Amino acid sequence: MSVPESNSTFNPGRVLVTGGASGLGAAIVARVLDAGGTPVVLDRDISTVSGVKALEVDVADREAVTGAVQQAADTLGGLDAVVTAAGIDRCGRLEDVAAGEWEKVLAVNLTGTVSTVRAALPYLKTSHGRVVTIASTLGIRAVADATAYCASKFAVVGFSHALAAEMAGEVGVTTMIPGGMETKFFDDRDEKYKPQDNSRLNNPARVADAILFALSQPRGCEVRQMLICHEEEGSWP
Repeated sequence: MSVPESNSTFNPGRVLVTGGASGLGAAIVARVLDAGGTPVVLDRDISTVSGVKALEVDVADREAVTGAVQQAADTLGGLDAVVTAAGIDRCGRLEDVAAGEWEKVLAVNLTGTVSTVRAALPYLKTSHGRVVTIASTLGIRAVADATAYCASKFAVVGFSHALAAEMAGEVGVTTMIPGGMETKFFDDRDEKYKPQDNSRLNNPARVADAILFALSQPRGCEVRQMLICHEEEGSWP
């Protein structure tokens, strides 16, 4: 029996993280730095980012995000990985959520993911790099008052699976499916849509660890999908 390859010296390299200024994105950036990599942040508010390159951009703006990805790749001399952590939500019954707000969720969560990946593919093909898309447990299980978020995250799962098939042997694709995390993601919601018990939210650093695990796999081995959540997660199974 052959000895498995060690990843003890793994360096994630040049990693672009959308939504990297806060929450899960910031945890990923910190983990990439810890592992000796070079992260670059794309976010609509980069005022809190320090110590790493950051570009201010709304991922819902396809032309802007394309330019930002190209600028990041040119600055770093390429890309080894992209993690699409930018995401928003607008809770409420379909009839109560304004159409523009509903569509904005899809524009950020789905179209922003697609635009980022599309712009990064030429660089990732060169490096035989990897994409990690961030879905959600609400991308595999639907709940009421979350039509926009569920639609966007179900779509991210489908997009990611199709992309993995399309890019097989050229670019790795992992679909990360996290449960609720203890971040500011819930802060702007009406009280009834906020978690009532934060003790059942996962630490985003644990999800970041899982993402680094996926990125650390040797060439020829891919983590295609991973679900990670608090042991008492309410939205799974």
